[in-house]
Amino acid sequence: DALLKSHALISTACFVEIKRHDTPLVATSDYRSGIWQPSRELSGAVAQVQGTVSAALEGWRAQEAMTDADGELTGETLFTTEPRSFVICGRLSEFQGEHGVNERRFRSFELYRRNLVKPEVATFDELYERARFIVEAEAQA
Repeated sequence: DALLKSHALISTACFVEIKRHDTPLVATSDYRSGIWQPSRELSGAVAQVQGTVSAALEGWRAQEAMTDADGELTGETLFTTEPRSFVICGRLSEFQGEHGVNERRFRSFELYRRNLVKPEVATFDELYERARFIVEAEAQA
């Protein structure tokens, strides 16, 4: 119980930009033969969260003592060193065609997101599967 209480008192900053589940991940036409650039919405979301993190870090210290609405200390400390950031956008099913996955479009998306340092890009269907796995694992425990 003491360990849980101690853990609950330390928080790290995290920034999330959430788009819609039907937001396209890549452009509708290829940039060059077999190469698709990220959609305007996805690249804009990435730029937005990067800008938000940068602006926040300019005004923050390495840690901030949290206060409630009345200005009283809550006892919680928010650590702001290298906050994680995420973009939640679209669905991987976008790459599924009538006869299978469009490998070139999917590869273009994967190369883009895997080579971003920050933020991490996740799709709605990936988050759903992660949550389903956690719930099923908990039910079996």
